Amino acid sequence: MFLVPVLIDTAPQTEVQKIEALIQAVADLEGAVFIRNGTEHTAKAAADHLRLKWRNAGPRVKTAPDFIRNCASESSLSGKPYEIRLKDGRTVLSRDWLWTELKRIEAAP
Repeated sequence: MFLVPVLIDTAPQTEVQKIEALIQAVADLEGAVFIRNGTEHTAKAAADHLRLKWRNAGPRVKTAPDFIRNCASESSLSGKPYEIRLKDGRTVLSRDWLWTELKRIEAAP
């Protein structure tokens, strides 16, 4: 009997993959409400908006931290921070939630 080694891809994620994972994590937040400039939005609408801001940011966003700082933390029109009202009723700054999510993504095997 021969054992065949199983290769596991342990290559670190690219920055683009990390940004995509952050946007997907936003889209997947069940029961969450995203607050942008005082208006409530669904998780899917928030993810679509973040993807549009990322596309429009161009070369200003090279890394996932750039994405959080330049696209996903506050309104570029008003400067007001984005907020997330979670399913349990707590409201958090999207910036804080995304930093925590990025740490989780980077720590995953």
